[in-house]
Amino acid sequence: MSSNMPKVAYFCMEYGLDESFKIYSGGLGILAGDHLKGARDNNLPLVGIGIKWKQGYVEQIVSQGKLYDGYRQYDYDFLEDTGVKVKVRIRQNDVYCKVWRVDCFGNAPLYLLDTDLEENNQRWITGQLYGGFSEDRIAQEMILGIGGVKALRALGINVDVYHFNEGHAALAGLELIREKMDKGYSFKEAWDKTRNEVVFTTHTPIKAGNEHHSIETLLYMGANLNFSVEELNEIGGVPFNMTVAALRMSRKANAVAALHNETANKMWRDIKEKASIIGITNGIHKGTWVDDRMRKEFNSLEEMWNNHMEIKRELIAFVEEKTGKRLKEKALLIGFSRRAAAYKRSDLIFKDEKMLEDYLQSGDVQIIFSGKAHPLDDSGKKIVLNLVEMSKKYPNSVVFIENYDIEIGKMLTRGCDVWLNNPRRPNEASGTSGMKAAMNGVLNCSTLDGWWPEVCQHGVNGWVIGDETVSQVKEEQDDKDAKALYEVLLTEVIPTYYKKPQKWLKMMDASIKTTSQYFSVDRMLQEYYDLMYKQE
Repeated sequence: MSSNMPKVAYFCMEYGLDESFKIYSGGLGILAGDHLKGARDNNLPLVGIGIKWKQGYVEQIVSQGKLYDGYRQYDYDFLEDTGVKVKVRIRQNDVYCKVWRVDCFGNAPLYLLDTDLEENNQRWITGQLYGGFSEDRIAQEMILGIGGVKALRALGINVDVYHFNEGHAALAGLELIREKMDKGYSFKEAWDKTRNEVVFTTHTPIKAGNEHHSIETLLYMGANLNFSVEELNEIGGVPFNMTVAALRMSRKANAVAALHNETANKMWRDIKEKASIIGITNGIHKGTWVDDRMRKEFNSLEEMWNNHMEIKRELIAFVEEKTGKRLKEKALLIGFSRRAAAYKRSDLIFKDEKMLEDYLQSGDVQIIFSGKAHPLDDSGKKIVLNLVEMSKKYPNSVVFIENYDIEIGKMLTRGCDVWLNNPRRPNEASGTSGMKAAMNGVLNCSTLDGWWPEVCQHGVNGWVIGDETVSQVKEEQDDKDAKALYEVLLTEVIPTYYKKPQKWLKMMDASIKTTSQYFSVDRMLQEYYDLMYKQE
């Protein structure tokens, strides 16, 4: 490790490190977990700052046609007590935060803040990840941002760069400005100095998904740190937009794929005095996500196929254990597992159900779905219930695995034959599950969104659904993409699997070879250090 490499503090609301450590909800957390693992593997100077969620993210169970959200309490005996406590003033009360350390990351430790302490009358703040409403979220973001900076100071950790992964961490920027003003700098001077040490990763290409809070609520919560309404407006606007604030408090920002870079620059083009946004495509931690049997040098394509089939059999056994359904080993197996959000269109394949009905009745096409909807997302919940209905209608070929987590994600991205992804373009920021599948020899069949346009060679290493044109009317786009999906499945994917086995093997081989290096977390981190963390 070069001694002049900048030391980075990486702030994120969630971290997906292992299925047993429930402080994550989905892709943002998985990326953060892979970021830390990659820093550890490459001996890079980085510390993670996050929250110890007592109840984690929602557990979702389907029973008698209804979706039930639940939470359970978690205790983790592997966390190390740092002996450090910091306090954050929330709603005119001091809230104490205990700082825990996750020590399995060596040079890239993770520090987690915890308010579940007897001395707090607001100990619930670090209870549920993404739980509650606006005030709850602001309180959580105050712990992450303001508490996170204070924790670094109390731990004696000096850093060169503060990396905000998504807008949730933006209040850390206000705390950094406040610190400098306490030393005598003016608001503008403190802001300029802070901008010089902050970088920001934006993810959500949907405007509504970029969080904003009313100025009145921020003042009531104490999140403004004594900044005036005018000063808050200069930083984040009215209402206070966390993404806008982060863009204005950073020296540089990045989107997480080439297409997302175009989308983000269009989306925020009217924001004055913001950081320039560049593209750094996400990568995955291969040690976590790629099966060792698919990472080796193969003596032949047949050996590759035999290894894949071994993994597929393990997935089939896993599905049977989870659902009681036994899928067929030799039949085509399609996987689709991700957050149940409307733009991801998990149930698009059933839009004109008759198109695939014969294949589903015979079991020649099998589909495994998994995913959770946010507790407040009714449209996402409808999608989940529709998938459950389809699994009842086609009991031998459609499976829904409830309570999606890292373990399910690993099994599916390793063991399916095809990875289906059909978000409404250009709403997918990156979509790392497709990278995991591709490196395991699971062939992507996807709309041209997220990372896929950067590597897709149609009919060579996977397939494209539709084209790059986007209708302004959602229903028209959905109809168009559904037709394109049926066409590619019926004329290319299914015939290749059943009638051209050698071509299928060559495509699997191409999928692995075209993705393994570029879409790894190692390349991603190299770009972060070269393009974001190092001072120009």
